[in-house]
Amino acid sequence: GSAGSLWWLWAWAVWMGFNLLILVLYPTVIAPLFNKFQPLEDESLKARVTALMQRCGFAAKGLFVMDGSKRSAHANAYFTGFGAAKRVVFYDTLLKQLSPAEVDAVLAHELGHFKHKHIIKRIVMLFALSLAGFALLGWLSSQIWFYTGLGVLPNMNAPNDALALLLFMLVVPLFSFFISPLFAQLSRQHEFQADAYAARQTDGRDLSSALLKLYKDNASTLTPDPVFVKCYYSHPPASERLARMSAIQPSPAGAPA
Repeated sequence: GSAGSLWWLWAWAVWMGFNLLILVLYPTVIAPLFNKFQPLEDESLKARVTALMQRCGFAAKGLFVMDGSKRSAHANAYFTGFGAAKRVVFYDTLLKQLSPAEVDAVLAHELGHFKHKHIIKRIVMLFALSLAGFALLGWLSSQIWFYTGLGVLPNMNAPNDALALLLFMLVVPLFSFFISPLFAQLSRQHEFQADAYAARQTDGRDLSSALLKLYKDNASTLTPDPVFVKCYYSHPPASERLARMSAIQPSPAGAPA
């Protein structure tokens, strides 16, 4: 192609640019197309949540409630946006199912992800892995055996970039099958770290009771197969999370951990 032998690098740059654009546009442009977002009106909960965020040194542009119940009973809270534009979003289902103290604990868990920079780490990892993947694609596109091994005869007098990309997409699941358990393990470690942070900032018992309600309402089994957990679970089973939290002592007066 016109990009020459480094076409894969241009393809990676476009791919990552698209991903970052979606990340920036999602909270203010894309998400409101599918759900309604309204400012949190519960003044006592607002005061409680604001106090927690100040205690943790976190500033947000606004607190919003999303009408998640129109699609499912799934309950959650999350942060979205960058820098000073960060918003805190609560599913309406979360506010219905949990007490104010439990909502506080769930939010503290999400703050834990931010404090440990889990989101940034995952974005950097996505950058690095996708760059390695595109570089591998660039190299394989010039190897005859890559095509013939998959039963395809390439035209060696013309670029085969598009053909290479199609074949590469067919074989990627084979590699991801071995890599995904490592990502699942890393994600479970992040969840444990966020739990520990939340248990120090709020009462661990509130987070424990909130988790039990959320696992139940999200139809998650409390006793999954341990081998399946190691390979595929991005979140640890409730039993493991509760056992770890029961051993954590809260910081005095909710001091930052």
